[in-house]
Amino acid sequence: MSKDKFTTLKTTAVPLPNENIDTDQIIPARFLKATTREGFGDNLFRDWRYDAENNQIPEFVLNDNKYSGKILVAGKNFGCGSSREHAAWAIYDYGFRVVVSSFFADIFKNNALNNGLLPIVVSDQFLKQMLQAVEEKPSTEIVVDLENQILQVGAVKESFEINKYKKTCMINGYDDIDYLLSLNKEIREFDVANT
Repeated sequence: MSKDKFTTLKTTAVPLPNENIDTDQIIPARFLKATTREGFGDNLFRDWRYDAENNQIPEFVLNDNKYSGKILVAGKNFGCGSSREHAAWAIYDYGFRVVVSSFFADIFKNNALNNGLLPIVVSDQFLKQMLQAVEEKPSTEIVVDLENQILQVGAVKESFEINKYKKTCMINGYDDIDYLLSLNKEIREFDVANT
């Protein structure tokens, strides 16, 4: 599924320092019955956002008006548990475009990249500084420069790794099919040269 092009993002962030957040906490299994990707954001962290009577839990960060933005800053080991792609759908549908953590489960990381959500792995120290900066000053602007693979919080920067193919797809808003179609000319030239 192609998404919007991603080059540079400047935004505030939402801090969620919990560690070992699994995909069932991200999007509970009872909400996986939909046949399209839309609407999953309504149930992102559902059991943490709402009580049994469907009232918002004021203490949960997504219900706190002082925090907003397109970046979710999460604790270590984000996206563990089952391999449900719906977790990436829910985060993206809610409005996040980046998740920052010091470790992601591999399947979640791949699902995120396949759905236009950028998972950025940072050092434990940088993550700690980032969470502290956002919690102390919710208006802190964060810059994600995908082209140069730099994450900046105030004057502090850290580089991050991303698969070259996935980087190309995100910068151009491609899914796997779009990427192959973008090579149409080269494929035809190769075909002509080898027949």
